[in-house]
Amino acid sequence: MSTMTAPLVDPMVMRQTMGRFATGVAVITTEDASGPHGMTVNSLTSVSLDPPLLLVCFNHGARTAEAAVSSGRFVVNILSKRQQAIALRFAARGEDHFAGLDLEYAGHRVPVVPQALAHLECDVDRVVEAGDHTIVFGAVLSASMRDGEPLGFFGGKFSDIQQHGHEPEHWFF
Repeated sequence: MSTMTAPLVDPMVMRQTMGRFATGVAVITTEDASGPHGMTVNSLTSVSLDPPLLLVCFNHGARTAEAAVSSGRFVVNILSKRQQAIALRFAARGEDHFAGLDLEYAGHRVPVVPQALAHLECDVDRVVEAGDHTIVFGAVLSASMRDGEPLGFFGGKFSDIQQHGHEPEHWFF
């Protein structure tokens, strides 16, 4: 942990620079005693295949993070490029993201986004506070996927992710 009081890199420069890293878009859904919760994220990483673990980064105080931690479970819904409206809906702060939607569970313990490219049902494995984020590690209990094209995010905007149809060139030996 750093003992410095001022950041070496301006937060907006950090945000813009990390925006050069293209990602996919997912909605995290969960349900606790107060009802269903969900939010759009692009800070999602596979951590381990054996055991299967992933992590999601949430801003401190995010209601969905608090609900996932209190309930002990969540689902990662990886969105298709046709689901930009869903991404925007769940990105709106302070809204009831499920208002007017029929909840669908698809065999999971918490609601899922219908027709997402993939669903990963997780139990909360551990929680780590880091900087201005809460990192929630999920132990993946089940995973399902379907064919389709992913919704991408690059430079603060939605983008397409195109497959190139060839093997990558390996530049290391």
